[in-house]
Amino acid sequence: MNPLAGKAAPQEILVNIPKLITAYYTEIPDPSIVEQRISFGTSGHRGSSFKNSFNERHILAISQAICFYRKEQKIEGPLFIGFDTHALSAPAFATAMEVLAANGVEVMIAEGDEYTPTPVISHAILQYNKERKKTFADGIVITPSHNPPDDGGFKYNPPNGGPAGTSVTNWIESKANEILKNNLQSVKRISFDKALHVSTTHRYDYLNSYINDLGNIIDMNVIRDSKIKMGVDPLGGAGIHYWEPIAERYHLDLTVVNKTVDPTFSFMAVDWDGQIRMDPSSPYAMQGLIKMKDQFDISFACDTDHDRHGIVTKSEGLLNPNHYLSVAVFYLLQYRPEWNKNASVGKTIVTTQLIEKITTKLGRKIYDVPVGFKWFADGLLDSSLCFGGEESAGASFSKIDGSVWTTDKDGFVPALLSAEITAKLGRDPGIIYNELIKEYGEPFYERIEAKATPEQKERLCKLTSSAIKQKKLAGEKIKTILTKAPANDASIGGVKVITENAWFAARPSGTEDIYKIYAESFLGEGHLKQIIKEGQDIVAAALEIKEMTL
Repeated sequence: MNPLAGKAAPQEILVNIPKLITAYYTEIPDPSIVEQRISFGTSGHRGSSFKNSFNERHILAISQAICFYRKEQKIEGPLFIGFDTHALSAPAFATAMEVLAANGVEVMIAEGDEYTPTPVISHAILQYNKERKKTFADGIVITPSHNPPDDGGFKYNPPNGGPAGTSVTNWIESKANEILKNNLQSVKRISFDKALHVSTTHRYDYLNSYINDLGNIIDMNVIRDSKIKMGVDPLGGAGIHYWEPIAERYHLDLTVVNKTVDPTFSFMAVDWDGQIRMDPSSPYAMQGLIKMKDQFDISFACDTDHDRHGIVTKSEGLLNPNHYLSVAVFYLLQYRPEWNKNASVGKTIVTTQLIEKITTKLGRKIYDVPVGFKWFADGLLDSSLCFGGEESAGASFSKIDGSVWTTDKDGFVPALLSAEITAKLGRDPGIIYNELIKEYGEPFYERIEAKATPEQKERLCKLTSSAIKQKKLAGEKIKTILTKAPANDASIGGVKVITENAWFAARPSGTEDIYKIYAESFLGEGHLKQIIKEGQDIVAAALEIKEMTL
């Protein structure tokens, strides 16, 4: 734990924005160095211009690769594009526009050059493609999510509106690296000024088309009539100018507690490791809103691209994402009578088992997938899933009538749902969670990180269940060992070991030399610690590596 955790960010840790942007335009990545190549992780390419992993050349190559992909797939509709408030996002947007316009792509950009949240792009793609048989739209979201201020991110959303699947990102990544290696010879490009004024570039009212539809997914009337007081901290992100119009449109008593946009994010409290990180699920990063909890009946925040949520209750303060997702599922399955009774609830394999217990009790099926929201996109689109959630505070769910809302994570709707729950039930989600664990048992959950070499990470990714010889975990018989997700048989990129009352999962990070252990026990905190210790030993033994230590 860094001594600055939870405290105001000192001047000396703030990123030098002019230097960061200069490096974006001037530094030249070396494609022979793995860290400087284009790499699509769980959701898009991320990096920093200081590390030569997110520079103009990367974005030129990726943008041209997307143009080639669209042509091959005959995607001929408009491309909806938006960017967040990270310092590298606007430069990357300008670079992408130069390539898209030169390739004759019909592009939809925000009116007034506004920031555009991730879920708003997904919503726009789906609205356009609704009932179409051809000429489908797709999109680009320029964001590194909640990552530190010196990071940039760039992701592609195909016509299903969600994060691109592995086959798509592999194609784009391979083509982009080929372009990068060939010194950008195949890149078509015009000036940014020309790109903004060509006939294929159009302005789109992202804000109102999204906000006007919110009443079809959240019961705004019950929130309005209850007169509950809400506080929201956009954490200086892309939704900064959305919240007040939402309050005005639906006559809500909602206060935006922080209206600052600052690319250094100097207003943030420092996260656990001494980094500035706009993570709405972190009790350290969320200190500002937590201190205000008694001023409001319910408070919430979203990360920089507004695809993650953080819920702050009067009763409990900041809720753990697993706790709030459990409450959300419990509520939605009872207060959405128009939802298809056969629609399943989606969760990732490292999200709390409490959701499965609640879902089963309420007569629904669970849909367990690997880490990554892309695994929910098609199910949300065809409404075979009514909800998709992951322990990193990402979720989306169906409209009130059961039809699709977004197929990418949406921070706005889980946040507003917490207000609907509070208004409808007269109790905030923190109180409701405590009622749930009295009925279902209390889960103790932890996610930790450990050092791992690239070789160790690769071996963990390819681990088979037969490599695990142990029969017991923390005193309980091992019931199941998973290396593939139960819902879709896709590789989980690691292993999950399950007993009657507990489980652990281990998987390597896609971006850092670490592996992650997730663990949960319904038998208490002491049992959880035992699960973590034995889980680490099991992984080390299976990989025949002694030095994997926390």
